Amino acid sequence: MTEEEKQHDLTKRKFYKAEQEAGFADTHPKTTPQQQDPAYRLAFRDTDFLLREELRPVRFQLELLKPDMLLDEAAIGSTLVMYGSARIPSPDMADAALATATTPERKAVIERLVAKAHYYEEARKLAQIASTCGIVEDGKRQFVICSGGGPSIMEAANRGAQEAGAESIGLNIVLPHEQAPNSYVTPHLSFQFHYFALRKMHFLLRARAVAVFPGGFGTFDEFFELLTLVQTGKMKPIPILLFGGDYWNRVINFQALAEEGVINFEDLELFTVVETADDAWAHIVKFYDLDCG
Repeated sequence: MTEEEKQHDLTKRKFYKAEQEAGFADTHPKTTPQQQDPAYRLAFRDTDFLLREELRPVRFQLELLKPDMLLDEAAIGSTLVMYGSARIPSPDMADAALATATTPERKAVIERLVAKAHYYEEARKLAQIASTCGIVEDGKRQFVICSGGGPSIMEAANRGAQEAGAESIGLNIVLPHEQAPNSYVTPHLSFQFHYFALRKMHFLLRARAVAVFPGGFGTFDEFFELLTLVQTGKMKPIPILLFGGDYWNRVINFQALAEEGVINFEDLELFTVVETADDAWAHIVKFYDLDCG
């Protein structure tokens, strides 16, 4: 095609891309008061402008779009989401955790956390099983491990995937105290959120199964929001695996909720209590009639 023919090509882009325009702006000298004033910055490159209170809807949209687009580009079709405490130590860190106890009361608390260290191993094993299975459907990877990207149970999830030679997702969030993603999250699938609401949305947009390990307020929040979505019909049923019957029955009286009439007895069937990774994966396999056992 000649240059003249290219000029008349109806499918050829007629406007410069935003990145090209930004490059032009960078090369132009900023010598006048007008060019030096913040008002003259390109809006999409003006961080001060994007952080204004009135731009919250735009920031919501950005946090919805960025992970969704990058996960699509990574050919991730569905996820196995794993919720759980950021405080339960791994078995090899149990002694170090106990050594931090400074009072008998604190020692008793840490001993209870250490007693839950086996859940770290179960989370790690479940991630290994799902990742080793390596289900691909319609050219997209299925049951990719997704965690909150933090320590403890979240770390175990990403660690198990990495040990199986698979990629995994981490959905971290900015908090007032310093934190960083655990070292097992796949770097190009490690996301940071400002809004809890958008983070929780991304947990469930691709979720085809959710494993819930013992945890605190954050785990409760994520677990009960998931139950509410399924209970109200806003989300189709998926396997919800609740690890640790003794723990959950101690901290929540599910039966009493039904007896009090605030939930239906049928709602107690929205989740399945399990103790091991093998049991959890067997439930997922049966639910979806998977070939990988």
